[in-house]
Amino acid sequence: MKNIRAVRNYYVLPCCLLLLNLSVGLVSYKSQMIADPLLRTAAIMGVVLFGGSLVGFVVAPAIGALVGSLQHGSRRGAGQLGEFLFLVALGAVVFWLYYRFYIIGPEAVMPVEWRNPRHL
Repeated sequence: MKNIRAVRNYYVLPCCLLLLNLSVGLVSYKSQMIADPLLRTAAIMGVVLFGGSLVGFVVAPAIGALVGSLQHGSRRGAGQLGEFLFLVALGAVVFWLYYRFYIIGPEAVMPVEWRNPRHL
């Protein structure tokens, strides 16, 4: 149990917070379509508050439970390989999303239909 909590505290929760930060960047990008600065700020704050609560109370515990079940199953099977591969895949996906967002641009991680018009 202590090992699962350490994995959650030192790896899973920070990865979820990185994903929340990426979501904030996408919301900031999309909020450029809102002309009123006060409404734009309120929209960003609302999404960040909702997203922070969602990450802290739903997403991170769910990923932690998934890691725990992988750890339990891998102990019976082939050691801790399943848990390790899951954590490596989680880190690789977060790195890949950040790379695309900050190097290529926000448009690289969202569907074409969601992109802002060019005239903004």
